Amino acid sequence: METENLITARPLKRVPVHPIEASPAPVPSNLILSGWRKRYIHSRMVLSLIKLAWESYGNTRDVFRGLQYLVRLRKNFFGDTRLKKIAYANRQYYLSLYNPGWNGDIFRKFMQSQLNDYKPVKQKINRFNNVIIAITKKCSLQCDHCFEWESLNKKESLSTADFIGMVEKLQKQGVSEIQFSGGEPMLKVDRILEILNHAEKRFTSFWIDTSGFKFTAENARRLKEAGLTGIIVSLDHFDPAVRNKFRGFKNAFYWAETAVKNALEQDFVVTLSLCITREFATKENLLRYMQMARKMGVAFVQFLEPKAVGHYRGKDVLLQPEQIAIIEKVYLEMNFSNNYLSYPIVTYHGFYHRRSGCFSGGYKGFYVDTDGDINPCPFCRKKSGNLKEQDLDLALNNLRNNACSDYATFSPFPENRSF
Repeated sequence: METENLITARPLKRVPVHPIEASPAPVPSNLILSGWRKRYIHSRMVLSLIKLAWESYGNTRDVFRGLQYLVRLRKNFFGDTRLKKIAYANRQYYLSLYNPGWNGDIFRKFMQSQLNDYKPVKQKINRFNNVIIAITKKCSLQCDHCFEWESLNKKESLSTADFIGMVEKLQKQGVSEIQFSGGEPMLKVDRILEILNHAEKRFTSFWIDTSGFKFTAENARRLKEAGLTGIIVSLDHFDPAVRNKFRGFKNAFYWAETAVKNALEQDFVVTLSLCITREFATKENLLRYMQMARKMGVAFVQFLEPKAVGHYRGKDVLLQPEQIAIIEKVYLEMNFSNNYLSYPIVTYHGFYHRRSGCFSGGYKGFYVDTDGDINPCPFCRKKSGNLKEQDLDLALNNLRNNACSDYATFSPFPENRSF
């Protein structure tokens, strides 16, 4: 077995523009490890996975086949590629954005949950890898690609206590990661802090998806003390003027850049999220964006493809096949070429969706909108129950029967159970 292959709206009152040149370089940064440092950490990860598989099964046959399953799972996602780099942030090591950091309790629970797809393990698992919860309809921007456009800045229907209850319900089932989105979740920072203070954080990491607005140094400190793991900052261009136009406000780039700086100073895991429009989908643009991300010092960059939902509803925004080919090539080069070892690790959902299906849709995750309604994901709006009001198992059954039409729901390799 090749152990190298193991897994893995309303505008604000105008204020003076802050020029990008005035901002100091973010120090410290998330680290990207390659070479012997990567090999050393990865070898320790492999040993810990072998130990975990033994604790889960207690016999050599299932340990070996369980590890084979993890290898095949990784290859099914990323192809027959070798791991080139690992991110270090928040005192943990990360193989990818949606894998918990090694070697914490969340990582071990997450990996046991993946092994459970091969054959049930002895331990209690986390049923879900990732759940996104939109905690507010409020936002001060007018983003071109906003998927919450129809509900933006309308009256809130849920209280902080409602969100605390929904998080508790999810954690009873077991969830490795919860992301808070919106609207702009930082407009409800006190709500997030209260949720974090009530939540159990041993087996769940918590993240915020933000434009950067109100992610001040003080708010970053408060969130770190409350147990937040990381932030995903939406930043749609390397050119501040284009970014500001896309977001509908002239300080949008500055907010994102400042949020990254403040997050890095608190040692959060930091990700930039890029919605790649048709106009942006060139190799030159993607490389310039990745150069900016490396300079900022983030651990990950997330590539998203535009979907005809929200503000894009009814518009012809889907990428063309030749554009997808360009993005996939850049994704593979960034992650698996020796030419980009110092660059952030790229996550590209469209790449594995087209090859393996989607992990959301109730299988390993789903999306909860601002009214508590359960949907397959932020870009696939098919309400299938309410997390606050309904039994979760019943809602999930409805969700799986109402799956996304764009991608098949992911299923593990059934043949592995009998080989």
